[in-house]
Amino acid sequence: MGPRGDFSRFAWANSVTQLGTQVTVVALPLTAVLTLNAGAFQLGLLAAVQTAAFLVIGLPAGVWVDRWRRRPILVRSDLARGLALLTVPAAAWLDLLTLPHLYAVALVLGVGTVFFDVAQMSLLPALVPKERLERANGRLEAARQVSVLAGPGLGGWLVATVTAPVALLADAFGYLASAALLSGGQGERPSTARRGRLRAEVAEGLAFVLREPVLRRVAAGGALTRVALGVCAVGYPLYLVVELRVGPAGYGLMLSAAAAGALAAVGLTARLSARHGVGATLYGSALLVTVFQLLALATGPGWRLLIFPAATALAGAAGVIFNVAQLSYRQRITPEHLLGRVNASMRFLMWGTTPLGGLAGGLVGEWLGGHAVFAAGVALIGLSYLAIVTAPAIIRAAG
Repeated sequence: MGPRGDFSRFAWANSVTQLGTQVTVVALPLTAVLTLNAGAFQLGLLAAVQTAAFLVIGLPAGVWVDRWRRRPILVRSDLARGLALLTVPAAAWLDLLTLPHLYAVALVLGVGTVFFDVAQMSLLPALVPKERLERANGRLEAARQVSVLAGPGLGGWLVATVTAPVALLADAFGYLASAALLSGGQGERPSTARRGRLRAEVAEGLAFVLREPVLRRVAAGGALTRVALGVCAVGYPLYLVVELRVGPAGYGLMLSAAAAGALAAVGLTARLSARHGVGATLYGSALLVTVFQLLALATGPGWRLLIFPAATALAGAAGVIFNVAQLSYRQRITPEHLLGRVNASMRFLMWGTTPLGGLAGGLVGEWLGGHAVFAAGVALIGLSYLAIVTAPAIIRAAG
């Protein structure tokens, strides 16, 4: 079986990893809140530490992904994350768990995610023909959305049943299983990237992104989106769990609503792009995300709790179309020897701002309370897509 036929193993490994990761989305912050009595700022710091790696090593990681074989990077990233998570329930069982321990685990998770994500996006074009990238990315995104749909609910149930630290075992075993699947894949041809000075190679990837008009806009909007999600990582549990008293299981289910909408729409990207063009697909989906996300600002007690899952489900449907379209466009137009650096540059420009969101969310939560930080995060997510919505020329630029 050649590299292209190896996509199925690649996709299964992705599915296993994604399910465990979504359990951690619920279980890690709830470990801090319920087990260690973390406050708003400490919760914000935990969110910031987990994403700090995108800012610190995001760009050099792209150079290394272009220099090294990409499959071993995926395996080692999974092993490191799985072993780090195993230490949390062990420390809790020994009554040794502390917030600094959680911060260290979050840092390892962040570093592993940087390398895994950049290598995964860069390996995919070697496994499938370019004309099938939307379908392949759609399959991976569908698996992710199934995980987002089931994972938070599973995570909430595990937290309620076996405690938050023990719930993290699900993600640990997921990473280890993914490493086993990926290590059994076919060989990969050596990199064709020319090796030069690290700074020059980093600059080459950044320059490609900043010169390309569509990627430049996507990166700008993505940067604000990640700030918003960092704020939401603090605002969601503080407002929904602490102030509105939604239980862990109910909280997990509410977070799953966006995935339900995304899963329903994930298969539409290839058809929409073929019929209307990539540019029109990007523009229209960005506009819909903005409208639907802002509706979530009306979330409140009583029946108004239903507004949150309804609005985020609609926004999730439009958002997944946008994400699959922009990623496939990027993979298609980027030369193979630059894929690692371009993907890393996009992740750096977008995800590097996430720690700022976590810290800002913690500070706003301390000063103004859970509702204020929740509203700020939700509003910022909607407004982040204005980088695309205010540039109708995207329709012509992306074709």
